[in-house]
Amino acid sequence: MSFFTNNNRDCGPGRISGNPMNGLCEKVCVQAKRVFDACIKQTQEEGITLVLTNLVPPAPTYPLTFVSARSTSTQGTISNLQVDRLPDRPHFARVRATITIPMEVLYTDANGVEGKADSSVSFDEDVILYIPDPSIIPYGVEAVVSVASPEGVYTATDTFTVTCCFTIILKIVMEVELLVPTYGYATIPQCQEYTQEVCSGFFDLPVFPNS
Repeated sequence: MSFFTNNNRDCGPGRISGNPMNGLCEKVCVQAKRVFDACIKQTQEEGITLVLTNLVPPAPTYPLTFVSARSTSTQGTISNLQVDRLPDRPHFARVRATITIPMEVLYTDANGVEGKADSSVSFDEDVILYIPDPSIIPYGVEAVVSVASPEGVYTATDTFTVTCCFTIILKIVMEVELLVPTYGYATIPQCQEYTQEVCSGFFDLPVFPNS
């Protein structure tokens, strides 16, 4: 038997399987990314080293002056991942990983010419998260990231030492198929075209003045 065979399409308005459901009368299989657990970390880190690559324009006049830096992606690259289930806490595990975040650095050179360069910063995370039971479809670990560096100093050739304000969200995720009740297909409204109504104030005036 498939999930569609068990789908009750004969329900009356406002009922599903004989129970009032505010107009819900259909089950739909939706493929989605389920988040089993997540945690967020926000902190300030000082003394972070940013090594510059791909300088634009090339061959700046040294020394460089730091302007700002920020992450260029919301997805961090996870490496050195280690998940150890906790024997005294079922379904929970110690999750350790290194998260690498791409950065763009803005600076000016000794002649006042503005430039930019690529860099990256890495952080080590060691947290406790809920882990689903073993299954054929494996779970995954993802990192949503955002990093900004408002302060920094030039410390060596193509190198800045900066202060980072960073946000990291670690997630335990899995691609799953879920059965959900629905109201049917969405009705998509017509687009409202943008127009610059330069004559609207003029057309609002009366044809003749008030007597």
